[in-house]
Amino acid sequence: MFRQGDVLLVRVDEIPTNAKQTPNMILAEGEATGHHHKVEVIEGKADVFELADDLFVRVEGDVVVTHQEHDTIVLPADTYRVVRQREYDPVEIRRVLD
Repeated sequence: MFRQGDVLLVRVDEIPTNAKQTPNMILAEGEATGHHHKVEVIEGKADVFELADDLFVRVEGDVVVTHQEHDTIVLPADTYRVVRQREYDPVEIRRVLD
């Protein structure tokens, strides 16, 4: 597992077959600051897939996840599910926003 702020990347065996590939490499955007968690390819390849509110990343080669306020994470070649941290509010359970 790899964590960067409110984003957690967990290894999974496979991406669901009905997930759709997206050209967007941003895993999470902050609403207040405009900062974002982004997949950047150094060498090799990375693909991001989405299924409803879930994101998945397939990594082949040297890939990092960057953010303006967090240390850069190096992601080894593998397949990951992106889990966004959630917070409790008396009205609803919602994703944490930067």
